[in-house]
Amino acid sequence: MLKKILLVLMIMPVSAPARAAEAGSANGGNIAFMLVCSAMVMLMTPAVALFYGGMVRTKNVLNTIMQCVFVMGLITIQWAVIGYSLAFGTDAGHLIGGFNFAFLHGVGLTPSETYGTGIPHMLFMIFQCMFAVLTCALISGSFAERVSFSAFTLFILLWATLVYSPSAHWVWGSGGWMGKLGVLDFAGGTVVHILSGVSGLVIALMVGKRENYGVVPMPPHHLPMTMLGAALLWFGWFGFNAGSALAADGIAVNAFAVSHISAGAGVVAWVAAEWRRNGKPSLLGAACGCVAGLVSITPGAGFVGPMSAIIIGGVGGFLCFWGVNILKSKLGYDDSLDAFGVHGIGGTWGALATGIFASLKVNPGGADGLLHGNPRLLLVQIAGVAASACFAALITYVIAKAVNLMIPLRVSAEQEVKGLDVTLHGENAYGENAFNRL
Repeated sequence: MLKKILLVLMIMPVSAPARAAEAGSANGGNIAFMLVCSAMVMLMTPAVALFYGGMVRTKNVLNTIMQCVFVMGLITIQWAVIGYSLAFGTDAGHLIGGFNFAFLHGVGLTPSETYGTGIPHMLFMIFQCMFAVLTCALISGSFAERVSFSAFTLFILLWATLVYSPSAHWVWGSGGWMGKLGVLDFAGGTVVHILSGVSGLVIALMVGKRENYGVVPMPPHHLPMTMLGAALLWFGWFGFNAGSALAADGIAVNAFAVSHISAGAGVVAWVAAEWRRNGKPSLLGAACGCVAGLVSITPGAGFVGPMSAIIIGGVGGFLCFWGVNILKSKLGYDDSLDAFGVHGIGGTWGALATGIFASLKVNPGGADGLLHGNPRLLLVQIAGVAASACFAALITYVIAKAVNLMIPLRVSAEQEVKGLDVTLHGENAYGENAFNRL
């Protein structure tokens, strides 16, 4: 009886109307919706800049923000020239897209028959561009305060081309092997969060810990800035997840609702775990908890119901708290701003949770998960997680090694002590004497 009650709760509400537009016919409502969602996802990258910027020390805040801002320019150009084509071009061996969309050739303003929601091909392209930009910005959190800006620039350009685009094709591109296998990733659990979290951790391990890490306290320098970034991320995530429906329909409504519910559950779970362990709840914990809940729901946002979202977000908040506060301490690695602890762990849990809670009653275009009588989906999700993590780790390692032969990844000890804002950018965020520059 309890199982039946839980199953009923997991799929409420369950209506998912058919797509509003036939392939080839423009739909003004869907176009307006996707334009807004694209702008909201764009906002998420400067939101990450604020979120990360508040967590570093005063002497590195501009460098941290600059990495995110520069990525917005660099990866946008890369996406238009070659990245989009490699991700969504004509399939080549189920592994990567071809060059038919290079330089946006053939990416026009008429509705695309591929997506069948009445939106122009160019609109789909720019929506996906915002995902690529955001993913590249997320990586920087793992190795903040110690990596050369020039090396970062070269690394992230190669990473977007050799890691992000192929992985996006696997899951979302027509003919990609993960999509054919049946992996469900509604808005980027594997493509965005696992890739960024695992890749960031690999670089953090390769460059080593920050100077005096574990000896000198390194608290966040500006928690209000971090909270502002978290709030903007929460807002932008509605465009990120709901927009992945590619139409203003019931699936988008479901994605919007479960995203908010999961974020709330993540806040409560993280703060509760922190309160119990440390005796005090913190604003930083609440900010990280909301992001953990949002990360966790992302792969399943269009496939699970609201009550499932409470479980997914709550467990995600707890697991990410464990990763950030316990696992990192036990293993001793320096994941500066916990990109792996939140995005790597949260994305992994979210992908697996999709295999557990997904329901055809929420989205007829998806699949039933373990709780709805289909254990195969969970096995498929496990395979997708493992393949994404291994691919990201291996290719990231190779790229980083190659970059390091040309440009040292790590700044000098003197630059690190003085701060990257002054030594790499010639700027000071607050004035020479406004804050303690340590």
